[in-house]
Amino acid sequence: MLVCHCNLIIQKEIEEAIVGLLDADPWQLIVPAKVYHTLSKRGRCCGCFPNVVETIIRVTEEYHRRDDDADTVTFLGRVRELRGQYGSRLHERRNTDHRAA
Repeated sequence: MLVCHCNLIIQKEIEEAIVGLLDADPWQLIVPAKVYHTLSKRGRCCGCFPNVVETIIRVTEEYHRRDDDADTVTFLGRVRELRGQYGSRLHERRNTDHRAA
């Protein structure tokens, strides 16, 4: 599946980059910019970043689930909860009547 239309990055490439980063250091903070840097790309319109964040969370959960570390999965669930709680109120600080031309 094509995730980033600006850079033509598919889901599998992002997943492989995340697993590579986790292999190097399983407890590092992985953000979309770090994934794009690993792929030698840069965010242009950054519209794909929310999907990349969801992919990071999903792949990280699967990665740590292999080690049967229940605390990690619980923590990532809490991060997802907070993101839904605080991230859904404001969408990029735009008004609800905002329209892109």
